[in-house]
Amino acid sequence: MNSTAVTRRAQSIRLRRLVESSMMLAIATVLSMFPFQGPWALGGGITVCSMLPLVVLSWRYGCKWGVFAAFVYSLLQMVLGIQNVQYADSVPTAILIILFDYVLAFSVIGLAGMFKGRLGNPRLELVLGIVLTFLVRLGCHYVSGVVVWEVLWPNELGWAAPVWSIAYNGSYMIPEIIITSLVAALSYGPLKKYYQGQDLN
Repeated sequence: MNSTAVTRRAQSIRLRRLVESSMMLAIATVLSMFPFQGPWALGGGITVCSMLPLVVLSWRYGCKWGVFAAFVYSLLQMVLGIQNVQYADSVPTAILIILFDYVLAFSVIGLAGMFKGRLGNPRLELVLGIVLTFLVRLGCHYVSGVVVWEVLWPNELGWAAPVWSIAYNGSYMIPEIIITSLVAALSYGPLKKYYQGQDLN
């Protein structure tokens, strides 16, 4: 294959990556707009795999691109939830909300492909990546709950801030982890070549 053909192929893959990422971000955003609450939930919304498109991008194109795509998604989520930022009573508080409820919380999902090819079991690698990155997201929301939201609005039950924050955020993030992990594991078989990016070769 000559250099011209190689260049054209590389350009084609970059264009495909951009188009796919745009579509995946759109799908993730739409899915995030229809949350539900279980009877156990203390707050927050459980979505049906709104983060899975970001996981797929990380697996197909690597963690570097995955983090970039997830960062873009975090900005979209911030725009959709801008009222949360407006609740801040100071600039530092607004910055904390932006970082821990949006930018860091969602960008970390782009690292979901970190175990790809490392353990010899793709399904296990996929689920571990989801569980770990979603737990980090939970940690970000936990910090925000303790440092920001419990200061602005103490919970009505009178629970200590650390207890309330983990209960509140865990009540929707744990189901989100379970649902996304299950769907990813079940879909890996029929969609293996897409997760692995084999159709890009």
